[in-house]
Amino acid sequence: MKAMNMISKSLLTGLILMMSVGLYAQDPVKVASNVYKKVVLDNEKVRVIQVEFAPGEVAPWHKHPTHVIYVLAGGKIEITDKGKKPMEMELKAGDAMYMAAVTHMAKNVGKTTIKLVVTEMKPAHKMINGETMKKEVPAKM
Repeated sequence: MKAMNMISKSLLTGLILMMSVGLYAQDPVKVASNVYKKVVLDNEKVRVIQVEFAPGEVAPWHKHPTHVIYVLAGGKIEITDKGKKPMEMELKAGDAMYMAAVTHMAKNVGKTTIKLVVTEMKPAHKMINGETMKKEVPAKM
């Protein structure tokens, strides 16, 4: 009985450790030839992504929900929002920006590697009969 209890506890501990490693130690994703993206947290409320752009690299068209950007290492970046002209901006370490949902592309037009933390907000959810549902937004009149 004692051995069976010990084996059960060991298996449960191993299962928990395997699941937690999958949640928090995610592999970096190569978005372009020298643009890296690593998801460091993803849950029902937010997704936090670490991004690095080498000089001259482009992140192709992609979408973000409402998000916040924190600059770890700055540089010069060109952002092109869907349907708009490109806009160049200088990012400085320590800058933080709140951004509305967007479809855009980005290019590092400077001489330094840009490092960012992007925190995407997910839509609010509510529980109905024990199931998670997206929060309905009332129609505008």
